[in-house]
Order: sequence, then structure tokens, then C-alpha cells
Amino acid sequence: MMNRRFFVQGLSAAALAAKSANSLAGTIFDDAGAEKAAPVRLGIIGPGSRGKELVRCFLRVPRVKIVAAADVYEPRFAELNQVCGYTVEAHKDYRALVDRKDLDAIVVASPLSYHSEHVLAALKGGHNVYGEKTMAFTVEETKEIVRAAEGGKQLYQVGHQYRYAPWIRAAVEKVRNGEIGEVTHVFGYWHRNSDWRRPVPNPSLEKLINWRLYNEYSLGLLAELGSHHIDVANWIFGEAPRAAMATGSVVEYHDGRENDDNVQAVLSYSKGRRFVFSSITSNAKVGDQLWVYGTKGSLNLTLLDALFYYEPKRAIQVPEAKGTVTAKGITTGASYHPGSEMPYRGPGKKLEIPVAEDPTATACAAFIDCIRTGKKPVADARVGLRAAVGVIVANQSLQERREMAIPSAV
Repeated sequence: MMNRRFFVQGLSAAALAAKSANSLAGTIFDDAGAEKAAPVRLGIIGPGSRGKELVRCFLRVPRVKIVAAADVYEPRFAELNQVCGYTVEAHKDYRALVDRKDLDAIVVASPLSYHSEHVLAALKGGHNVYGEKTMAFTVEETKEIVRAAEGGKQLYQVGHQYRYAPWIRAAVEKVRNGEIGEVTHVFGYWHRNSDWRRPVPNPSLEKLINWRLYNEYSLGLLAELGSHHIDVANWIFGEAPRAAMATGSVVEYHDGRENDDNVQAVLSYSKGRRFVFSSITSNAKVGDQLWVYGTKGSLNLTLLDALFYYEPKRAIQVPEAKGTVTAKGITTGASYHPGSEMPYRGPGKKLEIPVAEDPTATACAAFIDCIRTGKKPVADARVGLRAAVGVIVANQSLQERREMAIPSAV
């Protein structure tokens, strides 16, 4: 059993640091309060790899039960039952699950191309919804989800779990309060050494299981990985991106996939600010991290910590060369010194926020708390919309090899 007391302390510290206690309070219940919490019954559409991980996180919250599931691939049901430790009622058609009246919420973890269909059906069926990112496959679909979510009483939370990590929340709040000056650039990296392919028991199931590799179902690395970092950039800049330019290729895994195995993208914001993203799948050295660059310092964010670095108070003075160079009657000194251009390798100032839980678990617990209390989710439909339009248009830019304007998302 997880140490809930430690987790609550960690969340409390983060909430105080970020001045957002009302958003995160009560997302995890202590042992004493567990018996008093209202039971929450969940259905899930798409209990695949990501779906089962969400189920594991939801089941760590007291008095939560998975009562129904829908999937077109029957082996998923046995896998889900193993995770839950009991038999979950199975539906081959998601509409049968949506029609149920005994659910408090539906979790949508199906392939990206089906997100809007499943989310909209669940919302229109009167259900609260936790929908995995990226929010939808097209810009119009994202806007339709926003209209449905804001037009009813149901809760909708999108799976941008970085919004719920205590150290990320606290660090972003410090940045927004001027800790590192005016932020001009955010760089996001997600590098792996993996072909991103899952084993297939039968060739006929290739696209069903490896849907992330095919453009009919997925928007590739920008959606599956970059969406998290785009969301953080939006959060820091306080707006949605205005234009996107991206490139990519298949450089390592020539196995019939349609989506690139490496992607680089630049998203533009107001005042000349930029978000730069890189994802490669043949070298994991950099891993998953963000760098936030301001006029007074920098912030490094990972899934375990946040470290601040600060710029010198004045520019480094380059010493004059011992000799001078005269050309065409002009005498000059040294204009470059290698020592002043070396990267800083010293320790940063770590943000002391306890890391007691995975951000996905925190996000799942927060969704359950919203159901029980009626609070508005932190990662709501507008958050999902702003990140999704960046992903979608950047992917279009990748296909067309040109910069593309992003339609207003607000």
C-alpha cells in the first residue's frame, strides 16, 4: 500500500509553494477518510497498454472500482481482469458501455483517431470523462469536445498529467512570478532508444496493436510525446501557439511505419517567443526533460525534479588576446574565448518538493476528487484544446514541410 500520509504532505507542500491548494486539496484520501469517501464506479474504453496503466492508478484511490470495459480486441478483457483482480463486465461495442446508467465516469484511452468519437459519446450520454491526450485528431474535433464539455454539467479532464505533478506546478508558478526573468524559449526533449513497436501475434492485427506507427490513427511523436511539453510551454507562456513548423524522417526503423521515428518542431508564440521540441527513437541520452530559458536564469524540469540555474549578474568579460590582428588598416583584439562558451556543469538550485507519486497517479486521483467534490479539473477542455491544436498543426506542417498558422484556440 502506498504511504498516503507522505503523499498528502508532498501535495500540501507543492500546493503552498504554488499557491494552488484549492486545486489539489483532497486529491488523495488518507486511511482515516477512505471509508467515508463516496464510491466511484468507472467504465473504460480502450484498456490497452495506456488504459491498463490508468486503471492501476485509479485503483490506488480508495473506493474506486472498474465495473465495465469496452474494446474491439478481446484479449484486453482478460488482461484488465488480471490488473483489477476481479472480473470486469466486457462490451465489444463502446456504445453499450456509454448506455450504462451505473457509471460515475468513463475513461477514454482508445487510439487517438477515436478520441473525439468516444469522448463526445460519453459526454452526451451524461457521463463525466477522463480523456487521454492528445485531445482529438483534428482542430474541429477539439472544438467540438470543448463545446460539449462546457455546454453540460459533466466534468471533462484531459490526460495532461504534468499539470498535476507538485514539483512542476510549484516550479512553473515561480517562473510565472519572475524567478528567472522574462521567459523567451522553452526547449522540450523526449529521446528514446526504442523502435516504439509492440509484438503482434497475427499480422492481421498490426495496425490494431501498432496504431501509433500509422497516420490513419496517430499523429506520431508530436502527439504521443510532444503534447505534454507543448502543454507546459502553453502554461508558461500563458497562451496557445500561433504558428508551427516541423520536420521529421524515418532514419532508423525502416519497417513499414508511416509516422516518422524522429521529429523536430518549432512553435511560435507572441512577442517572438518559441517552443522547440525534439524527439528521436534511436538514442536515449537526453531522455525526457524540459529547459525553460529566461533573461535571468533557467529551469530544468524532469519527471523527478526541478532545478533552477541563474545567469551571472553581468556578461563574462572576454580577455584581450596577447597579440593583435591588423587587416586592411583595422586593428582588433580577441572576440572569442572558448572558456566563456563552455556549458555550465555546476549544481543547480533544486526545488525541494517531495516526489511521492507518479504524475499520472496524481492526475487520476484529482479526477476522482473532482467527481466527489464538484471541483473543476486543472487540465480541463481548454487546456486540452490549446495543446491539441499545437500538435495537430505541427503535424500538418511536418507533412507539408512549411510553417503553418495555428487557428485561434481561445
